[in-house]
Amino acid sequence: MKRFAKYIFTAFAAVALMSSCEQDNPDTSISVITLDKVDKTPFDYWLEANYVNPYNIQFKYRFELNESDVNYFTIPAKYDDAVILAHLVKYLCIDTYDEVAGIDFTRAYFPKMFFLIGEWEYRNNGTYILGTAEGGKKILLAGTNYLKGYMTSAANLNHYYIKTIHHEFTHILNQTLSYPSDFREISDADYIADEWNNNTSGYLTRGFITAYAQHSDREDFAEMLSEYITNSAETWNTWITNAGDAASIINAKLDIVRTYMKQAFNIDIDKLRATILRRQDEVMAGRVDLTTVEVK
Repeated sequence: MKRFAKYIFTAFAAVALMSSCEQDNPDTSISVITLDKVDKTPFDYWLEANYVNPYNIQFKYRFELNESDVNYFTIPAKYDDAVILAHLVKYLCIDTYDEVAGIDFTRAYFPKMFFLIGEWEYRNNGTYILGTAEGGKKILLAGTNYLKGYMTSAANLNHYYIKTIHHEFTHILNQTLSYPSDFREISDADYIADEWNNNTSGYLTRGFITAYAQHSDREDFAEMLSEYITNSAETWNTWITNAGDAASIINAKLDIVRTYMKQAFNIDIDKLRATILRRQDEVMAGRVDLTTVEVK
């Protein structure tokens, strides 16, 4: 047994010596580390010209495990869908705030990273996550691979994608400057956290603009603003009418949202809504190019 072990050790030493000699003059022009290296596509150059250079915003459409939440099963975003979504985010969100609040506002407050995944993040309570905001710097956009199917109507496009961005951006603004505690006190006794999923009817008559707004004051505030600026006055007024006696509750919340946005960021939410809806109509009418990635 000892002799056998000795032969193995001797053979291993000889191979190691040969390998060492062969690597005395390595080719330093070729790196053996290739994990993070990718060939740039025309889309990458378009993103540099439209996101990185003017706003210092990263728009990540390739799957990265470190940016993902490992608690959920998901898949990468499809290239063509990512291109369309990047155009939509730029035209309906970034350019909107440029127009209403000025590019300095957008540069200062808009998240510095978007990360796309192809699938929704499904939870075990029957709901799924459309997007998240992290630390005021990153927005995750899920369900990218369903985008084309939901572009058949402005309502669907808003519900699954555009409103989500405005909702998450509201969280970022709130993380920068807190909204008044008066907002929470209006419905403080009626927030039900994750139980909102079991109370998806009658929320208007309880003073909430959506079922999800029942989750917490934080989500209530973000739902109030994002729903208001992505829906027409006619739609909003219909909701207020259907709220009955609780209309005064929703209106009180809206007053606080309106004042907060004006005082904290000098943004008129009615002007913001008019700009979003005008740009949305242009997109739905096919007057906005959502696929070209040529850099002019």
